[in-house]
Amino acid sequence: MDIFNKKMQEKEARLLNPLVLAFVGDAVYSLYIKSQVLDLTSGKVNKFNNIAKSYVNAKAQADKMFELKDFLTEDEAYIAKRARNSNIHSFAKNFSVEEYRYATAFEALVGYLFLTDQMSRLKEILEYSKGE
Repeated sequence: MDIFNKKMQEKEARLLNPLVLAFVGDAVYSLYIKSQVLDLTSGKVNKFNNIAKSYVNAKAQADKMFELKDFLTEDEAYIAKRARNSNIHSFAKNFSVEEYRYATAFEALVGYLFLTDQMSRLKEILEYSKGE
């Protein structure tokens, strides 16, 4: 799939495994946060990485998902719920299962919005997630 030239239809994206959406969302969110960190500070890569890790981790993403739940459309809530309830086989050792599930929901939402080319909504969610 050429993500730069093909918009996926919402119906098609809804049929994807939610963990695939989360896989894409993780990459999109990580790149977004890292680009924001570069705008906020200067210094060594280790400093950039530590700041980025404070946003790109299961607890931070789960917290954002909890905050966003009343802000989501019906379709977005459906995607998040499917991802949260997915059959996840491995969990990060430093986070609770619940945090990991809600982080997966957040990542799936980001992946869904990206793949369906809903960029203005994606930007809203991403900016909200970093506290703007």
